[in-house]
Amino acid sequence: MEIQNFSVNDGDGIRTVLFFAGCPLRCQWCSNPESLYKNRISFFEKTCIRCGRCVRVCQYQASLKPYNPPDWEKCRSCELCVEACPTGSRKKLVHIYTSEEILKQIEKQKIFYKYSGGGVTFSGGEAMLQQGLLRELAHRLYDQAVDLAIETSGYFDFDEVKDILEKMDLIFVDIKHMDGDKHNLYTGVRNEKILKNIARFNELNVPVVVRIPVIDGVNSDIENIRATAQFVKASLATPKIELLPYHTLGYGKYEALGLSKPSRSFKTPLRKNLLELSRIVEHEGVEIVSYK
Repeated sequence: MEIQNFSVNDGDGIRTVLFFAGCPLRCQWCSNPESLYKNRISFFEKTCIRCGRCVRVCQYQASLKPYNPPDWEKCRSCELCVEACPTGSRKKLVHIYTSEEILKQIEKQKIFYKYSGGGVTFSGGEAMLQQGLLRELAHRLYDQAVDLAIETSGYFDFDEVKDILEKMDLIFVDIKHMDGDKHNLYTGVRNEKILKNIARFNELNVPVVVRIPVIDGVNSDIENIRATAQFVKASLATPKIELLPYHTLGYGKYEALGLSKPSRSFKTPLRKNLLELSRIVEHEGVEIVSYK
C-alpha cells in the first residue's frame, strides 16, 4: 500500500488516499504500475551518484539497470540495497501496513478533513482485492464519521462487498470502453461484470461518478463516449461522468521498475476535443463533473 496525504483530486476537500496493491485488470496505460509488483525494488537513475554501495551489499548481483530484464530477474527484493543507498535512489514503492498503523496516520490528518470537508479515499490498484483490510478500515472510519470515497475498477463480486460500499459517501468507478472485446484487448478482462455492478449501485444510497480515462487511439471516439453516456443515463438514478484526459505522469515509475513504457500510440486528447465530448455527454442527459 501507498499512503498519500493532502490529495485534492479524489473527492471533496483535502483527503488521504490509500492506494491498495493488486488489480484484476492489466490496463496498458496504467499510471500506478507499482501496484502490480508489491515487492519490487525501484531504481531512480537520475538521483544515483554511482557510489556502488548497492552493488556491494547485493548477494544476487542485481544492479537493476533500466530496461535490462535479466538483471531485474535476479532481484529478490531483500531491501539491502534500499538500506545502503545514501540518496534514496533505490526504494520500495509499495509497503505493508497494519490497520492500526494506517489509522494512526489518518488520525493526524483529521484536522485537515474537518476544515476542508475532506476525508479518506480508497484507491489502487483495486482496493476490493483486499476485502479484509478494506472492510475493517471502512467500518472503523465510518464509525468515526470520516468522509469516505472509493475509486474502483468495478470488477468485483457485488454481494461480497455491498456492506463496504454502503459505508461510502462517494463512489468513483471507471468505464474504460463500452465494447467488450476492446475492453478485453486493452485491460485483459471483459466489461460485462463492471457494467452489471454499475447498474446495481442503485441499490445503495451513495452518489456515483463514472470516470472515463479518455485516451486518443483507444476510447475517445464520439460513438464510444455517446454509448457510455447512454449506458450511464439508463443505469444510474443520478447519472454523472468525469472525463479524465490521459497523462504520462506514471512514466517515471515504469523506468524505475525496469518496465517498458505504455505504447506511444496512446495520446492525450486536445482540450477542444474534450469539450466536444463533454457536450455529447450532456446532450445525453448526464451531468459532467470534475474533481481536478
